[in-house]
Amino acid sequence: MLIVPISHLEHLSGVRSHTPRRPNLRQALSVLAIIALVILPLTNGVAETKEQSRLENCGEVLSEIMNVPDDIPATLVDKAECVVVFPSVVKLAFVFGGSYGRGAMTCRSGENFTGPWGAPTMMALEGGSVGFQLGGQATDFVILVMNPRGAKAILKSKVKLGADASAAAGPKGRYAEASTDVTLRAEMLTYSRARGLFAGVSLEGSTLRPDNSANESVYEKKLSAEDIVLKGAVPAPASAQTLIATLTKFSPRNDSAPNSLK
Repeated sequence: MLIVPISHLEHLSGVRSHTPRRPNLRQALSVLAIIALVILPLTNGVAETKEQSRLENCGEVLSEIMNVPDDIPATLVDKAECVVVFPSVVKLAFVFGGSYGRGAMTCRSGENFTGPWGAPTMMALEGGSVGFQLGGQATDFVILVMNPRGAKAILKSKVKLGADASAAAGPKGRYAEASTDVTLRAEMLTYSRARGLFAGVSLEGSTLRPDNSANESVYEKKLSAEDIVLKGAVPAPASAQTLIATLTKFSPRNDSAPNSLK
């Protein structure tokens, strides 16, 4: 019996077998690389746009609050080294309240915080309070940082309010007494603006920390919060214009006692 190889039969008949070809690994990797080159810049652009929008929201919130004389006493803003703004912090509460927010902090420039308001560092607010609270809502928070110790602590690492740094609810009203024992001792004064009804809002137990990934998106390079605020490593982005202009208008100079700034 004559046995003819299949390859010979294909040659004689002119018909090749349809054996599936193995995928070319090199071609597959090339396609994936091209996709990555297209998608990654788009992703970075979205993140950058989101952080720029957040900075603009911080400016709008602060402008609205500062333009109401009965909200934050001007004398307290004049003694603040830094101002932190968290627009639309989401707080879901039922027995245990949890806060989650992203915002920005701008400080007076210079080693002793006596210069003009400078480039902001992006910030994160995390944590919560315990108590019987109903509902969930978005609340705007403004925090005044009242001394260099508090400012440098936030810039360096995560700070827990009420533990690592003293915090108190700030007095309101244009004629509010700013020299009470609570405000004199507190390193941070907290204000909130709720867009709905909410009971027992508090930042006690929450943590503040620099949002380094957001800073990288805004400034397009890796920078620490200390580099941005204390060293003036970068100019303020255009999206922070309203935030800085508002503070420059309402509080152009630091009226803290000179000894407190050392």
